[in-house]
Amino acid sequence: MLSSPPGGVDVPSTAQSATAGRPDRLPVALLLPGQGAQHPGMAVGLYEHQLVFTAAVDEVFAALGRDGGRLRADWLTERPSVPVDHVTRSQMLLFAVDYALGCTLRSWDVHPALLLGHSVGEMAAAVLAGVFTPADAARLMWDRVNRLAEGPAGGMVAVAAAPEAVTPCLRGDVVVGALNAPRQTVIAGPEPELSEVTEVLRDLGLTCRVVPSSIPFHSPALALLAAEAEKEFAAVPAAPPRIPLISGYTAAPMTDLEAADPAYWASHPAVPVRFWPALDHLLSGPGLQLVECGPGRGLGTVARRHPAVVNDRSRVLSLLPPGPTDPACTRDCLAAAEAVLTGRG
Repeated sequence: MLSSPPGGVDVPSTAQSATAGRPDRLPVALLLPGQGAQHPGMAVGLYEHQLVFTAAVDEVFAALGRDGGRLRADWLTERPSVPVDHVTRSQMLLFAVDYALGCTLRSWDVHPALLLGHSVGEMAAAVLAGVFTPADAARLMWDRVNRLAEGPAGGMVAVAAAPEAVTPCLRGDVVVGALNAPRQTVIAGPEPELSEVTEVLRDLGLTCRVVPSSIPFHSPALALLAAEAEKEFAAVPAAPPRIPLISGYTAAPMTDLEAADPAYWASHPAVPVRFWPALDHLLSGPGLQLVECGPGRGLGTVARRHPAVVNDRSRVLSLLPPGPTDPACTRDCLAAAEAVLTGRG
């Protein structure tokens, strides 16, 4: 794996050569979204229209057998038997869509120099980087979400404030679950404590928005359930990343030891996401073309606030619409992104 200088990451020579002679082309870095980005009908307009995308999501569903068939049916229908925000749907579908879009980019001969996943997006990034096979990762994810489905009632709330403004109000197992931007902190924890803390924050005049989730991701309330998956990760081969992967948990390039560590992967649902520090690390080097490789435009919106993007050293492009829309609009958005990334537009 490439070593990283302090405060930055090396861009692989393959990415540099791919952009040589084309000063308007920046090396591509993928941002892969996680919990909270899901919505009904996300990316369904691509299914059976975009062949590579279709094959990739079917690869995920096939790895789960009959459960995969039910998962696909719920994804494609307007009246799912299990809501998309349920842990057994949101996590698996986000993983499948993120991974399938990454495969689609490769089919355009767009090869990322760097990867950064948010929450479950890091599992999709790990597959694209060659750490896990798609089938192994799908089965690991399915085992994980079925364990977590037995967890306590709870959720996550996005607060428009810095962590230091939020922390004094936290109690019990309600913690800072994610730092998405300097003034965008996500708190997470079980009920009723989460609602009580949220009410206190609102009384202080802070804007709070519930993040769609059926359980308290990224809080210690899930620690025991998450740890149970460690033996499943230990039974699956894990290779060093073939593409540099910035961890959304350590905010640093993933090491070969971390990639092979079952405890690292098993811990993800119960530990905080450090997306902004990870993004800061990603953007501290040469300019990049950031591509939001998943549903929604939440990560792209955050990335546009970063000084490297504000100063036009790096750019942001989303592949899909910001939320639910008609299937044709989804296809149009992807086609427009393809034109930008391939230079054919």
